[in-house]
Amino acid sequence: MKTNILIVGSGGREHALGWKLSQSQSVDTVYYCPGNGGTINNLSYSITDFSKIKSFAIKNNCIVVVGPEEPLTKGIVNELSERISIFGPTSEAARLEASKSFAKNFMKQNSISTPEFTSFSDPEKAKDFVYSTDKSLVIKADGLAAGKGVVVCENKEDALNAIDSIMIRKNFGNSGNVIVIEERLFGEEVSLIGISDGSTIIPMATAQDHKRIYDNDTGPNTGGMGSFSPSKIISDDSFTDIINKIMKKTVHAMKKNYTPFVGFLYAGLMIEKDTQKPYVLEYNVRMGDPECQPIMMRMKSDLFNYIKCSISGTLHTLPPLEWYENPAVCVVMAEKGYPDNFEKRNVIHGLNSSFGYNIKIFHAGTLRNNNDVLTYGGRVLGVTALGKDLTHARSEAYEAVKKIHWGKNREYYRKDIGLKG
Repeated sequence: MKTNILIVGSGGREHALGWKLSQSQSVDTVYYCPGNGGTINNLSYSITDFSKIKSFAIKNNCIVVVGPEEPLTKGIVNELSERISIFGPTSEAARLEASKSFAKNFMKQNSISTPEFTSFSDPEKAKDFVYSTDKSLVIKADGLAAGKGVVVCENKEDALNAIDSIMIRKNFGNSGNVIVIEERLFGEEVSLIGISDGSTIIPMATAQDHKRIYDNDTGPNTGGMGSFSPSKIISDDSFTDIINKIMKKTVHAMKKNYTPFVGFLYAGLMIEKDTQKPYVLEYNVRMGDPECQPIMMRMKSDLFNYIKCSISGTLHTLPPLEWYENPAVCVVMAEKGYPDNFEKRNVIHGLNSSFGYNIKIFHAGTLRNNNDVLTYGGRVLGVTALGKDLTHARSEAYEAVKKIHWGKNREYYRKDIGLKG
């Protein structure tokens, strides 16, 4: 008997997950709550209206797959798991993302490599620490900040401004009541995501995100301006090492702490330039966005089977995931002004252009209005291409990007996505 899926969330990640799950022979209908202008079967509920989500899932025989961090950290799995099958961590396990100081202390206690850090709840003490050190620093809001609560500092002035912004001006609200000041490492960042049932973890393909707004990784952090998969900066030996010493270690420690982790476990890694040693910069408790888009394009296996076995605790019965050799590149098209102030409700043109079979336009900040699709968020589309090699995938993605426009030159995208690959 086929199963229905209800995906909670509205971004490019959720569109990509639904697109992949809809290809499974075991899946009937994919619903989205609330979805976006590129998805169908959308529900008008809030992602934190757990009672309505639960009622709909029960009535329509749905397995629930949770995309973003907010409902996870607020306890959607705790609320729904007694009555329905739901994929994602409990609020206790989701603290790995909800609190950076919790995550950093967890890593320290379990000997998982992470940069040196100190936490502060007093801005003056945080500033005193900045004055007292000669190290390069990264300042992080402790709580959730949609990927924007991290400031990579070039000097002491940057660090002091970041403390003011986060702790005094409260640019991220209560998420900035506590900050983590971390030693800045230099090297290449890479994302490794695994699927876990609380005991077993099966790794996905590697991906590399481009977090900063401008080319050459300059400007403020964003939710992500593009990504590519696979990343070549992790060798086969390093990959095995990361699985054993970071991913498996994390899952086993969470189980030992009576907070078993079920769902997508994301390790944001820095491969240090001099030593090539991997350090965990952060955990996310869900699939990355925009890493999800190229990863889904490259996945050969039936994702539904892995999600179902994660929920039932039988992931150990499945083989490793299979992947297409072809690389994939995702270029995020954003509203000009993102991540700060940007317009909404511009009509998007070119979505019906003739794109190749290897191109998929994943919607994020979009809204359907009769026959028009409008911009409705900072990150609007994730134009994703599969290619015979990375150069070909980049070329295909950027050719597709050129066919899409809105407003009076209101679209913005980085021109260097995938170059570092």
